[in-house]
Amino acid sequence: MPLILPGNVGSATAATGFNVANSVRMNAADSAKMTIDFSGAGNQKKFTISCWVKRARITPDASQTILSNYADVNNFGNFTLNTSDKLSFVNRDGGTFNTNIATTRLFRDPSSFYHVVLSVDTTQSTDTNRIKMYVNGVQETLFSTSTYPDQNTDLKFNTTATTNFGSWSGSAQYADGYYSELVFIDNAQLAADQFGEFDDSGIWKPLESVADLTFGTNGFYLDFKDSANLGNDANGGTDLTEVNLAATDQSTDTCTNNFATLNPLHSIGASSELSQGNLEYDPSGHHRIISTIAPSSGKWYAEVKGIDNPDKFNAGVCYYPIPANGSISSFAFGQGINGDVGRWSNDFGIKANGDYGHDNSWSSYMASLEGENNNIVGIYMDLDNYKLYFSKNGSLVSSTGKDLTNNGYPYGFISVGEAATFQWNFGNPSFAISSGNTDDNGYGNFEYSPNITGDGAAKKFYSLNSKNLAEYGG
Repeated sequence: MPLILPGNVGSATAATGFNVANSVRMNAADSAKMTIDFSGAGNQKKFTISCWVKRARITPDASQTILSNYADVNNFGNFTLNTSDKLSFVNRDGGTFNTNIATTRLFRDPSSFYHVVLSVDTTQSTDTNRIKMYVNGVQETLFSTSTYPDQNTDLKFNTTATTNFGSWSGSAQYADGYYSELVFIDNAQLAADQFGEFDDSGIWKPLESVADLTFGTNGFYLDFKDSANLGNDANGGTDLTEVNLAATDQSTDTCTNNFATLNPLHSIGASSELSQGNLEYDPSGHHRIISTIAPSSGKWYAEVKGIDNPDKFNAGVCYYPIPANGSISSFAFGQGINGDVGRWSNDFGIKANGDYGHDNSWSSYMASLEGENNNIVGIYMDLDNYKLYFSKNGSLVSSTGKDLTNNGYPYGFISVGEAATFQWNFGNPSFAISSGNTDDNGYGNFEYSPNITGDGAAKKFYSLNSKNLAEYGG
């Protein structure tokens, strides 16, 4: 079975059914956000926020805002993942926090999407009914902080002050990750089942359409389908204004087809070394990082681009030796926390000088990458035949694959660097693609073809996402 650390694919495992086409990749390092100023106040007692969120940056340096309404530091409402990785809603009125709700549960999984709903109606007579939160279709009932507003309180949300998607005050607490199906409902407290449903296997998935909902005066719906206008209100209202977002921030990594990224929880370095939706890696030390998804069968393709300090390029694949008790250590590489990919018995990779290595045995293999920025190395991982191939800028290095260890463990893609910047593409790139190649299932966007002839046979490789895993992942 495919291994996704530390959680699971969630709603994205299903190979069929309704498909959400796009998400937006929010990058905190770019101060990315969207804003809207409503022409008039809506209902400040009743409103609902629904969104699918896949986290990227996992770090205690700041909260990461989903949606906020901000007048000034003493008057705001904020729906966020806070510094403790809890889902939180706060409301401050005249300098006093009259609402402060935070879950007991932590949400630290960067490998899958959460569906989060904030449902508000301060007219309710029971205080716990005034603020409700749902995650993946289930109402949260355990809270570490639970200050509820008084009955009939007008909250500092849905006012004419600026509403921010992805930022608290417009200049702080930026979101970092992938966001799809963002809905804001004015004048109604809705439960999660208005936005999603459980399928026959018990997986929570989005409803095919939210068009039948009543959005109210200031309601909006962002589906992120227009790369030239990511803030487009698909409900037909006023569009949100994009700030520090580009067409390349449109993503096909969604709640119905979840793509691999790099895993900040399984790196010797800091989460801050990752950006662009955990696809760009800029380690300050000799740090390793591995993909969130590690399959145990199938044929998988990824591209890695060295954009800075190419003399430190080092990438390949490694397997996870799972302990007998099934637990995963905080650094799940089995052997060592340093060293080039290829130094240890469980990894296989190439260095910038072109050498190929496994178990600290190195040999000349491909043309050097040293002194050349922006080379794209293709990595073809065949777990049906336990073979590994590499290409440089679309040219296969050798049609004879390198042998991988056949021990039944799942394999992931891995890179090591020091003061070098890598951009990974698992089919959902953060950088512009000039040619545009999909796999044979029509998924992914690669600079070069995922298909090769290796060891005398035509081989089709696939982008590492949940739709393909459901078909080929074993």
